Amino acid sequence: MDSPKAAARAAENSTVLRVLARIGYVVLGIVHIVIGLLAISIVTGGGGTADQSGAMEQIRQTPVGLILLWVIFVDLLALAIWQILQAVLERNADPKKKWGYRAKYVGTAIAYVAIGWPALVDAVGGHASSSQSSETFTARLLAMPGGPILAAGIGLITAVLGIAFIARGITRGFTKSLILPKGVARPGIVTFGVVGYAAKGIAIGVAGILFLVAALTNDPHKAGGIDAALRSLASLPSGMVILWTVGAGLVIYGVFCVARARYARM
Repeated sequence: MDSPKAAARAAENSTVLRVLARIGYVVLGIVHIVIGLLAISIVTGGGGTADQSGAMEQIRQTPVGLILLWVIFVDLLALAIWQILQAVLERNADPKKKWGYRAKYVGTAIAYVAIGWPALVDAVGGHASSSQSSETFTARLLAMPGGPILAAGIGLITAVLGIAFIARGITRGFTKSLILPKGVARPGIVTFGVVGYAAKGIAIGVAGILFLVAALTNDPHKAGGIDAALRSLASLPSGMVILWTVGAGLVIYGVFCVARARYARM
């Protein structure tokens, strides 16, 4: 007697979670657009921190900042839960592929929570600093027995993740998770995805290299998040041009995430 009602409730809950997850992609897009604009502001001499904590700080300063912070956290949390659910429901016949997909879903869920966490901290009146958190974590890790090896491993994995983002963009692998529309919108979305994934991959990859350098030199101050990675690009020859390009690419990735909210396979 209760099974049809239970099934209906489960379907309704799944629909609500699906809607929240789609909104989560919009939120993710907004955060990356702000990060990209902050990166460009570094080139023009502006202030701010070009990472998720800096983006949340900018959002908090808007008239409806507190409401937006809670919306960001709730929707990114829903997006993370959706990824976990996908990991649980993964049924690929090939065990290696199945666990590979599960690892990818769980890793993505952790990333969404990491992006949303500063929103929660700011919403309850605190202040989150991604760069300081990274340095503190690195310092504690390096002080542990075998810590430098663990830190080097984390840096290497992060750098490889950045390369994977770039590869996913170049090979257009992201299109497998989309139901792309026909007509003029299709090539535009694909182009934004290629550019956006490449830009985010560069930022993540450089952050991984900084972490690796911190491990090899036993200096936690050399570690940092996305902001430190972007600022390190500015020190390269023609660095300002590179930083501007990556910043613009992150804005494009943000726009792609907004489009993904509409066309993601869910």
